[in-house]
Amino acid sequence: MALKLIDLSQEIYEGMPLFGIHQKTFFMTNQTHEQNMAATGSKTLGFYARNILMSEHCGTHSDAVIEYKPGGASIENMPLDYYWGSAICLDFSHKRYPDYIDIKDFEEALASSGLEIQKGDIVLMYTGNYNRNYGTDAYTDKYTGISYDAAKWLAEKGVVNIGVDAPAIDQTPDDLDFSGHLVCAEYDITNTEHLCNLDQVAGKRFLYIGLPLKIRGGTGSPIRAVALVEE
Repeated sequence: MALKLIDLSQEIYEGMPLFGIHQKTFFMTNQTHEQNMAATGSKTLGFYARNILMSEHCGTHSDAVIEYKPGGASIENMPLDYYWGSAICLDFSHKRYPDYIDIKDFEEALASSGLEIQKGDIVLMYTGNYNRNYGTDAYTDKYTGISYDAAKWLAEKGVVNIGVDAPAIDQTPDDLDFSGHLVCAEYDITNTEHLCNLDQVAGKRFLYIGLPLKIRGGTGSPIRAVALVEE
């Protein structure tokens, strides 16, 4: 069986788009090649390195339950099965703010794709926000998101990770209950945000991998999300 690897991760750089409450990203030079050679005394080889100041919720990332539930699991204690495994991506690119993605939308997307949700699945929502708006203010301004009822419907079917190609799985800026995160807190599951290239996996089942860093006490972690799709 031949597999194709599809990168679902955004770049990390200064000025990258973030959900508004999070720390902006900064890069600082730790040492240049020349500085390192002077420090080590080497005449042949120097090492260049940078430092990064960034949020645990920077770019393509997944959450730990502790972010939205006091006393919840931090990222190093989250089940790894939440961050890799069998996944489906459903096409909601026709949905626009201020409409929510509701149960009916999931049922229609499943019917049109011929897919089914299985216990333990990772479910990604292709909204088209990245494709249409990345690099503009519209990407972080207003976008559709999941309703409380739909998120609960997924959780009750055994979904462990809800992903999206937008800064949040919630409908922004109107949903101040943060419905998707609220359900993740109630069911102790995770979500993944700032994905990209979901148009390449929409309507498919595939192997998803998006492992977090093992950050002690972490509220979340940047990930390198990929899909392995049968060719």
